Amino acid sequence: MFSRITMSAVLALPVAGIAHADVLDDVLQRGSVRCAVVLDYPPIGFRTADNKPAGFDVDYCEDLAKALGVTAEVVEVTWPERIPALISGKVDVAVASASDTLERAKTVGFSIPYRVDTYQIMQHKGAGLRTYDDLKTKRVGAVIGNTQETNFLAYKEKVWGDGFTGTYTSFQNENEAYVALEQGQVDAIVVTAIAVHNLLESGKYPDTEAGPMTPYLPDVVSMMTIRQEYGWLNYLNLFINQQVRTGRFDEVYKKWIGGEIPKLTIDRVYY
Repeated sequence: MFSRITMSAVLALPVAGIAHADVLDDVLQRGSVRCAVVLDYPPIGFRTADNKPAGFDVDYCEDLAKALGVTAEVVEVTWPERIPALISGKVDVAVASASDTLERAKTVGFSIPYRVDTYQIMQHKGAGLRTYDDLKTKRVGAVIGNTQETNFLAYKEKVWGDGFTGTYTSFQNENEAYVALEQGQVDAIVVTAIAVHNLLESGKYPDTEAGPMTPYLPDVVSMMTIRQEYGWLNYLNLFINQQVRTGRFDEVYKKWIGGEIPKLTIDRVYY
């Protein structure tokens, strides 16, 4: 009798685990998916003239909602707010151009990559930057908490060391960095090539110009969610995979970014 009761209890354990609800269940039951999106990073995320969210990441949130059969809720966040929004339960997923770093992966779960970017310097006209190493005597800025800042500070320490005689400034968001550059408060900022192209096309910052490319690896970005949510991560991975398979990735990339469409199987993304 004792052995039968024990065996029944053991067999019941996996069933209880399977019945436990996860984020995917929550999203389906609620009827909406809440996406954290950075909206000061055009054309990836921004607000239109009538204050509506738009851009690459917004389209991907809406595509995800359509696949799930629910409505999309875009929750605006800054770069530093992306992970706290997930941890606090404010959002279900961050579709927010997050570089898939090993350090961040200690805290959150990453999907497979959904986009690949490269980094570039944006400079104030007259700064005279011809190579990336010219930055070591300049006033440089980047947005606090993003990968551009992390890469710059790591390069500064490992490559230049005491040879860096310039200054570094952290900004709270992209717009603050753009204005500081336009006003000549810094000589250069570290951004993505997408941002440089968009800024020049907009004509909003006439005293800025494109600078040299960075020596960093490509910026591989993924969706983020709670690390333990394996079922939700599996769904996100399949969604991203099918965006590529169906040609939707190409369509959204052409719509918002243009130029040559990167392959998500390029070197240093999948081996």
